[in-house]
Amino acid sequence: MIRLFHVSDLHFGAEDKEALAWFARIVRDEQPDAILMTGDLTQSARASEFEDAARWLESLGRPTTVEVGNHDLPVYNPLRRLFLPYRRYKALERMIERPLDLNGVTIAPLRTTARVQLRFNWSKGYVTPQRLAHTVRLVESAPDDDLVFVTAHHPLIEAGTRTDARTRGGEQALSRLARAGADAVLTGHVHDPFDVEHPVDGRVMRLIGAGTLSERVRETRPSFNEIRVEGRAFETIARVMDALDHKV
Repeated sequence: MIRLFHVSDLHFGAEDKEALAWFARIVRDEQPDAILMTGDLTQSARASEFEDAARWLESLGRPTTVEVGNHDLPVYNPLRRLFLPYRRYKALERMIERPLDLNGVTIAPLRTTARVQLRFNWSKGYVTPQRLAHTVRLVESAPDDDLVFVTAHHPLIEAGTRTDARTRGGEQALSRLARAGADAVLTGHVHDPFDVEHPVDGRVMRLIGAGTLSERVRETRPSFNEIRVEGRAFETIARVMDALDHKV
């Protein structure tokens, strides 16, 4: 069995230190095969926040891949946001969209953040044709017997959570990914866990969202997802701090 810990929205700068310590204890005790981090490492993309996040992720000592979130783009420096948006990720460069060696599972990253959008709220998701084409190629090149999980920050379509994503191009992206052979899309952003089945183009895609380990909780206490893979089957368990774990 392969065990993956899917965690999101740490928001260093508004992190919940008790929740981070709780997660770190579980990682140390249970030694998952890998950690999938789906964005919003920081609250305001400050250098100090990235440094703290990098130290914490390195301290976990497990193979980790990181996707970018909207809070990881510079907030207070518009020039840096436009021209050098990911410069402060240097401390984390080794983990950004890092390929993982998992027997039977392929992870295909899809970036859904945008430096600029033609709408007021730039925090929402946006899938560009170029980024989608890159991810589709990764999905199509996966071994035939592999499960393929796409990791992104924003849910591609809404999943009934209190916070929405309103991802432009998300529905079309989901259809393309399904046709390419993806099995699930793992996301964050909404700060509440979910696992829903969505029929698309004759296939059933799983849409899986992780909660948050920050102070910015919504309906659910700080949480993360454990994904257990057995062959071509997998299940998602929401591990909620101070609560019994449950399937979502």
